[in-house]
Amino acid sequence: MERRIVDGEITLVPYYPNYKASLPWYQDADVCKQVDNRDSVYDLKLLKAMYRYLNARGSLFYIKYRGRLCGDVCLHPDGEINIVVAKAFQNKHIGRRVIGEIQKLAREQHIPKLHAEIYSFNTQSQRMFERAGFHKAGDELYEMEL
Repeated sequence: MERRIVDGEITLVPYYPNYKASLPWYQDADVCKQVDNRDSVYDLKLLKAMYRYLNARGSLFYIKYRGRLCGDVCLHPDGEINIVVAKAFQNKHIGRRVIGEIQKLAREQHIPKLHAEIYSFNTQSQRMFERAGFHKAGDELYEMEL
């Protein structure tokens, strides 16, 4: 996997262990609630296990915004997308722009349909995926045909 340039501000960097940068994102209780519906934050052991799983299963990248790692995104072979943007970097349209690049990657990998599971209370992520072209296909399922 190689680095992917999203635009002048955002680059997708292939995953490599960088827990110093990523652990703080997952130690934010609000972010953990948004993405995993967890009432507790990640510890280093759980973070490592999550990254091992995602990296073995899909195309995993860090999101780099203006030179700083600020999140991660994974495209699974079945078209599932997982994305996390650190709270300090939210509401800058980073996620929507990253999803656009993931759509290109999915086409390159001949994945015909993308989907994301988004908790019903996570209206911020729902809006982001809708603005990226996804439609609601179930209570917590958003899809996009490519």
